[in-house]
Amino acid sequence: MPVNYRTPSPAELHPVAGVSLGVAQAAIRKLDRHDLTLLSLAPGSRAAGVFTANRFCAAPVQVCRRHLDLGSDMRALVINTGIANAGTGESGWLAAVRTCGAVSELLGIEDRQVLPFSTGVILEPLPVERLIAGLPACVGDLRADNWHAAAHAIMTTDTVAKAASRRIDIDGKAITITGISKGAGMIRPNMATMLGFIATDAGIATPLLQQLLREAADESFNGITVDGDTSTNDSFILIATGQAGIDIDAPTAPGYATLREAIIAVAAELAQAIVRDGEGASKFITIAVEGGRDREECKRVGYAIAHSPLVKTAFFASDPNLGRILAAIGYADIDQLDVDRVVVWLGSNGREILVAENGGRAASYREEDGAAIMAHAEIMVRVALGRGHAKATLYTCDLSYDYVKINADYRS
Repeated sequence: MPVNYRTPSPAELHPVAGVSLGVAQAAIRKLDRHDLTLLSLAPGSRAAGVFTANRFCAAPVQVCRRHLDLGSDMRALVINTGIANAGTGESGWLAAVRTCGAVSELLGIEDRQVLPFSTGVILEPLPVERLIAGLPACVGDLRADNWHAAAHAIMTTDTVAKAASRRIDIDGKAITITGISKGAGMIRPNMATMLGFIATDAGIATPLLQQLLREAADESFNGITVDGDTSTNDSFILIATGQAGIDIDAPTAPGYATLREAIIAVAAELAQAIVRDGEGASKFITIAVEGGRDREECKRVGYAIAHSPLVKTAFFASDPNLGRILAAIGYADIDQLDVDRVVVWLGSNGREILVAENGGRAASYREEDGAAIMAHAEIMVRVALGRGHAKATLYTCDLSYDYVKINADYRS
């Protein structure tokens, strides 16, 4: 079960003017489940994307990059679950291209205006005929209020659907931001086995949209990790339909700061939901690193802690074996780190205790206090490096028996 997360109800997910969504059962890998999703975008919509850093990036990722290079005026997104269409060579590329062609025919748009996405098992061919056969049902199901169904249709090992929505006011005009994501395992920054889609009815110029997307990714999906594995299919897309009657072309434009804050808030909520639903997770852990010389070294320390199987299993067991955190900080490859200046705290529910300072265990620290905090479902690890003013916050989860069970049975 996810850690303190509930899927928003359909009524809590506000329609975005210019976006319609439809889902269908296409039997991509399993029968009797919705596994195909189509987003139709109004003319004039713009899209920007960031994708996995994995060299074995999936065919849909390659096609998405190519289409976005040709222009941002996207008109449709198509998403299948069950088969990742990764590690499939030329045939995988052709399957992704055929998918775009089929969508373009149905909607009367150009092939290049379609972005394809796949998630699921790697190294297996995509049953493209079944996918194409399912598209008319998606078209027939297209509705503006279908975000809830789409959030469920893009799931793989997720135990809950992930969605978020906001409404803001800019110059007296209502602006909507709604998004969905999927992911539970193979989660690591740059990005993760995750798909994330956020749409707003504000108009945002293409260069600014891409800049905003990268900033949102850095504050959300690039700050989460479940197991340290980077997937082949990770994609995060930001859509601006322009239907609300507001067009923003510069960071200094009135209302942009408010819009930026809301979009980042939606992205962060979707990203944290992935960690809360991490495969087998029972603890949601925030790692806040401060006092670094730059943000990157703060993130290196955070990831060293978050990726350590010894740290993660200690949290699962509520075992205050907190020397493992110091060890992870020590091997984070921070040049000339003065361990005597490093300070570590552990906190939960508004209570924080000092764990380590002056190169070792704090004199005030008691193991029973550490155990009491680690028994909570939400825990904060705070680290001060004593080197500067930079900081970074990451989100991770514990590592349980169920993680092994879920991934051992993934293909069955």
